[in-house]
Amino acid sequence: TQNSHTAKTVGRKSLCILTNQRAENMKVILGFLLIAPLALSASAEKDYSSFDSAASPETKSRFAMLDDVRILANGLLQLGHGLKDFVHKTKGQMNDIFQKLYIFDKSFYELSLQTSEIKEEEEQLRQTTARLQINNEEIKNLSQEMNSKIEDLIQNKIQLQEKVWGLEDKVTKLAIIQPSAQETKEISSLKAFVEQQDNHIKQLLRIVEDQHVQLDRQHNQIMELEDKLNHIELQELAENSFTEEQTGPEAISFPVRNATAVTYQSDGAAPDCTALYNSGVRSSGVYTIKPNGSESFDVYCEMRFGSSWTVIQNRVDGSLDFNQTWDAYTNGFGDLNEEFWLGLNKTYSITKQGDYVLRIELQDWKDNRRYIDYAFRLGGPETDYTLQLSRISGSIPNALPEQTELRFSTADHDMDTKNDFNCPENYLGGWWHTECEETNLNGKYVAPRSKGRLDRRRGLYWKPKRGRYYLLKSTKIMLHPTDLKSFD
Repeated sequence: TQNSHTAKTVGRKSLCILTNQRAENMKVILGFLLIAPLALSASAEKDYSSFDSAASPETKSRFAMLDDVRILANGLLQLGHGLKDFVHKTKGQMNDIFQKLYIFDKSFYELSLQTSEIKEEEEQLRQTTARLQINNEEIKNLSQEMNSKIEDLIQNKIQLQEKVWGLEDKVTKLAIIQPSAQETKEISSLKAFVEQQDNHIKQLLRIVEDQHVQLDRQHNQIMELEDKLNHIELQELAENSFTEEQTGPEAISFPVRNATAVTYQSDGAAPDCTALYNSGVRSSGVYTIKPNGSESFDVYCEMRFGSSWTVIQNRVDGSLDFNQTWDAYTNGFGDLNEEFWLGLNKTYSITKQGDYVLRIELQDWKDNRRYIDYAFRLGGPETDYTLQLSRISGSIPNALPEQTELRFSTADHDMDTKNDFNCPENYLGGWWHTECEETNLNGKYVAPRSKGRLDRRRGLYWKPKRGRYYLLKSTKIMLHPTDLKSFD
């Protein structure tokens, strides 16, 4: 509306200027009309004064007047034609100006209507996003309460299992000695109580699973609404940032490393971190495990409520160079309490025990956190540790090909070079590359303000198949068995 008023003002000023110019022209023409007869009369008198004195004064005056009238009439006729053409041109120009003003008014009116509609839709999206965030927070609080209750129930279950083991000893003795009626009644009541507790725990676990599914849906809805809102506001996102979102109970916690963590030497041969958690270990840190059929080695266990994850990659600050050789990626490198790569051979020895879930957790430079879970299969050294993925869930679009054999490669061991272009050599760091475009979580650690497009493309980034790539601040890759009871 303001632009329309400005355009109208400019048009009116232009019309006024044109009108003033034409008025000045009219004044000049009228002045000419007044001066022309006087000039013609003076000229005629001068010419007639040179005539022969024999001509009579009456005859000279009559001829002079006729000539003056003819000249004046001819001048007026030409002036009339000129004024007529001038009026036609002026009218045409004024019509053009009014037509342009009409078009400007109509265009700015339509733009104002569109702007009002966009603002209304933006407000509706903001309100919907706010409601979803409130619901998400309520679900988060409810999940935390349920997690606390489940923790208590798990502790009770452990105590009950100890009692059951004691009862089994008593039953073994009773198999030899006939128990009394009172002891038999006590055993039956304890068994019924244990079964009741087990059923209660199973019900709570099902409720927690349902809550996780609802939280995933809430995350997806919030992501879609925020994308629409950002599109309407016509705001360009920061090049190295995820869209901000509220983090639900399944979101990534990114705990601070404990610099004083000590290595845990288990008496039994725990096959992975989940087995350690089931045995009673609850603190995150470095522990020794021994997968079936392999030597024991140290891993970092990420202890979370309900279970534990075996970490195979961690990057937090760029203190470790991940541009390593094939042997380094095979055997592992780095500090398990800081940045590290566990090693392809150790990872394979864990995953060949059964089915595992691969979780990738990402954090951008605005401290927004997201994750994605895959069902996967990891081949052995004879296949160059080929990886096959199938997305399960998560809060970020997929950036790795699914149902495709991805062969791990490094700069000194690239068996699948395409078009003479070596991905690890050009983008740094070993990875399951395919056409060098999806993602690279082992690349060069680059801050978002680094100059040069090539440096940014060599950084840690997550690149969905459709969309921009996102420069990352930290990454973490972890494993968890799909069957929680597989190592009880």
